[in-house]
Amino acid sequence: MKQSLREIQLLLIRLSVALLTYPLCKILFFAFNHKYFSDVSFSDFIAILFFGLRFDISALILMNSLFIILHILPFGFTRKKPYQLLLKTVFIISNSIAILANCVDFEYFKFTLKHTTSDFFSLFGLGSDMSTMLPQYIRDFWHIILIWILISLFITFLYNKTNRLLMKFQENNFNIKIFLSWFLLSISIIGLSIIGFRGGLQLRPIMTINASEYVSAKNIPLIINTPFSIIKSYGLEQLEEKKYFSQEELKKLFNPTHFELRTPNSEFRTNVFVIIMESFSKEYIGALSGKKSYTPFLDSLIKESLVFTNAFANGKRSIEGIPAVLASIPSLMNESYITSSYCGNKFSSLANTLKRKRYSSAFFHGGSNGTMGFDVFTKAAGFDNYYGRTEYNNEKDYDGDWGIPDDKFLIYSGKEVSKMKKPFLAALFSLSSHHPFQVPVEYKKYFLEEGQPILKSVRYADFSLKKFFESISKENWFDSTLFVITADHTGPSTDNFYGNSVGSFEVPILFYKHNSSLKGINSKTTQQIDIMPSVLGYLNYGEEYFSLGENSLDTTTGGFAVNFINDVYQIFQDDYLLQFDGLKTISFYNYKKDSLLTDNLIGKLPQKEKAMGTKLKAIIQTFNYGMIHNKMVSKSE
Repeated sequence: MKQSLREIQLLLIRLSVALLTYPLCKILFFAFNHKYFSDVSFSDFIAILFFGLRFDISALILMNSLFIILHILPFGFTRKKPYQLLLKTVFIISNSIAILANCVDFEYFKFTLKHTTSDFFSLFGLGSDMSTMLPQYIRDFWHIILIWILISLFITFLYNKTNRLLMKFQENNFNIKIFLSWFLLSISIIGLSIIGFRGGLQLRPIMTINASEYVSAKNIPLIINTPFSIIKSYGLEQLEEKKYFSQEELKKLFNPTHFELRTPNSEFRTNVFVIIMESFSKEYIGALSGKKSYTPFLDSLIKESLVFTNAFANGKRSIEGIPAVLASIPSLMNESYITSSYCGNKFSSLANTLKRKRYSSAFFHGGSNGTMGFDVFTKAAGFDNYYGRTEYNNEKDYDGDWGIPDDKFLIYSGKEVSKMKKPFLAALFSLSSHHPFQVPVEYKKYFLEEGQPILKSVRYADFSLKKFFESISKENWFDSTLFVITADHTGPSTDNFYGNSVGSFEVPILFYKHNSSLKGINSKTTQQIDIMPSVLGYLNYGEEYFSLGENSLDTTTGGFAVNFINDVYQIFQDDYLLQFDGLKTISFYNYKKDSLLTDNLIGKLPQKEKAMGTKLKAIIQTFNYGMIHNKMVSKSE
């Protein structure tokens, strides 16, 4: 028995070595992203490290499950050098993978504001972007690789120190007494491991959302760790059907079936051109943010457009932004729609609704064909044609990373649009303001490094947009085209507001039609999923369609915006933000007065809080039901 206890002691010491890496990585994660967590004091962070052990142990147990099983075997040969070398190899590989996952989020978090989830790995199957970009990421973030290697060497060093305990072990022959003591202790270790992985003895194993028991929604990433996030998000695309309301109540609270009245004798002659600018945060656009502007052309266009100053993205990644903008599908689950098990569902989109009115359609993106599944998604959405790097067919212009630079591909897109049958729907997604934020050699002297690396690329992308508009303004279809300009998601920021749960989703949404009355400033809350119903409303579509958004151009609607991050649902309405964990409201803010979200108003405005919570629950129930039962279209579609 004493011998078995020593072996268990050795196992616990070795697991403690691995556990040490989790708070160490959290300290580094906090250091790399301290701007986002500026409201966290030293004492708060110490408490976070303590409470975070619950999530660290959960990840530790799973990552080391094979090591634990191999370690507790009772046979004499397990103390021999070959077997101990096997144990060491399993330990180092398992925990180095966990360390790497944690280290990656030191920088990747700046783009997504959440820990990496399991759907990250599905991107490997979407085109060749990962293999193409991996060398560039390694060059740009070499320090992450260095930190990973150093921590891995550190745990190897500590593991080697534990080998001294092996000298105390006796060479015993296997007998019934040894077996019984091993059996009892093994059952205990397995039981404790299960409890550790579940995060305690509660009814259900802990999930990411359990972190909200200890911190605000914004600070959830500090509590959990990346391996935990990946493990717990695996398979979460299988949504749970919510039953907050009866079907009769739900229809009264939220109806996703739209019917825009058609003006008598109206004709469908207006073209639609949706332009999605990569990572164009509201922050970068001086005409909207009131800060220094990096988009002089877009600023000038805003003066001639109807612009919504309180507009939000529905996700934090391009793979979430495209479905939101083109098909009114918000990102209300951990998995992006494009990579989820629901991607084969029928859904309404701008392309397939306007096809009823005999619109031709095309999607343009200068990236390598297959990038993030855009080609497959746009085909499912009903677009007639897809134009990417392959169709551009000039590898001399390839930037070596993502695809064709904006100034060249945007001009190309305009020429191809001119060949399209009228009326048309065109969707153009820019490229160059994406990491690694390259500017073509011939423009580098004009767009110098200025603060964050993305800013020079934003200026170049804005310049490319100007060239594009200058070229298409001469086309005969220009005056009869409604342009919608937005961003796929926000970009990195060092500003505390633009890094929080509000500012990190603020994007431009503007409608422009040359020589029209479509002008002005509108402070109504709107979002990417409102673009489709707004366009169809403007065109007097006159038929039924499905959308979780609203017509922003309709003055009778109040406006709202929804998104989902770190397992927390958010709804914006009027001046307020409500955060909901699926069971209860966890935060309620007046973000217009309290921009840094320091004053939680739960219970102080019960009527407003209840109304917003009810609306959000109705949207979640509608979304989940539509996804699960393939009901994301109206009955007439």
